[in-house]
Amino acid sequence: MESQRTITEDWDPRSPQVLADFTGATDAMRGKCPVAFSEYLGWSVFNHADITRVIHDHAGFSNAVSKHLAVPNGMDPPVHDQYRALIEPYFQPDQVEAFSPICHSLVEVLLQSSLPASGEVEVMESVAREYALQAQCAFVGWPPEIREELREWLEMSRQATLSGNRQALREAADEFAGLVARVTDRAREEPSNTVTSRLLREKIYDRFLTQAELTSIFRNWTVGELGTIAGSIGIIMAYLAQDLELQEQLRQDPAHLPAAIEEILRLDAPLLTNRRRVTRELELGGKKLPRDAKVTIMWGAANRDPQAFEQADRFRLDRDQSANLLYGAGVHVCPGAGLARLELRLFFEHLLKVTRKFTLSATTPPVRALYPAGGYSRLSLKVLIS
Repeated sequence: MESQRTITEDWDPRSPQVLADFTGATDAMRGKCPVAFSEYLGWSVFNHADITRVIHDHAGFSNAVSKHLAVPNGMDPPVHDQYRALIEPYFQPDQVEAFSPICHSLVEVLLQSSLPASGEVEVMESVAREYALQAQCAFVGWPPEIREELREWLEMSRQATLSGNRQALREAADEFAGLVARVTDRAREEPSNTVTSRLLREKIYDRFLTQAELTSIFRNWTVGELGTIAGSIGIIMAYLAQDLELQEQLRQDPAHLPAAIEEILRLDAPLLTNRRRVTRELELGGKKLPRDAKVTIMWGAANRDPQAFEQADRFRLDRDQSANLLYGAGVHVCPGAGLARLELRLFFEHLLKVTRKFTLSATTPPVRALYPAGGYSRLSLKVLIS
């Protein structure tokens, strides 16, 4: 087995070259060094087979990667299973379907107010992020005025994560804890049947959830929902804006939308990475990983692995999506996958219904988001309304 000293030296996830083309860089690493070390991310894993092993081997690769509480994504079985059983009912098909009319109304009003009759619009801020914020607050039962605080916190958190500055990370965590305290205090004073109020009545190990546990749950849901939904919308809009044939096919037959969405997001990941911690010395991809080593899963590289997907770099509407790791796999598979699929499907159903065509701006090129964010930071489209 190779030691850390002899591995390839050209994997620097914070270098300008990697940040400029994260997808291309991770694809290249998958081909030449599928498990590679960097000081920033520890051991990055790029291919589908190795990542599948990591996410299913809880004994060797722990989700407990932080000293801070992370419910339930930072826990391992069997403790993880207890918390997972508590939150899963909120994402059951009947709960998601009950949210459908609210979500549909949000999309309808947002697109009506944000899309011009004809002309260009920057969609990431005014459409994608706004929709994610509105949908998230509506789902958990948070008041509309909290949306701006959430928007500011997301950027604060992103900058802190990118910098790795511990003080900035602590400040971001404290800011979010204060936000959750305000909405939960209000929910205690005015009990209702919202998701937030219902969580306040939940019990784990015969006790109510602590404020720290509530904060952790909402942070998990918020980071997972806001960043990935907004990122996904930008990715799909940009893809359809460049493939007008597919755009029109979906406009004429929206029944193909779920498959198209999964395939587009397989090709262009909205969530780039997740972390694990090695529990004992082991081998992965021919590399010897020491105990407590940090492991970073590269979701996008795995989902474009030609060993897992035939013609992996091509869009195929009829592709079998069973190996798609868009929402993870195993016991840590995203509990909100059904909700995310609903939100994305309803958004694009309505977008295609109210537009005749949308294309990329001829004058304002798209700007990709920088790691750790996926998708686009800015995306201008030329829109023609029906």
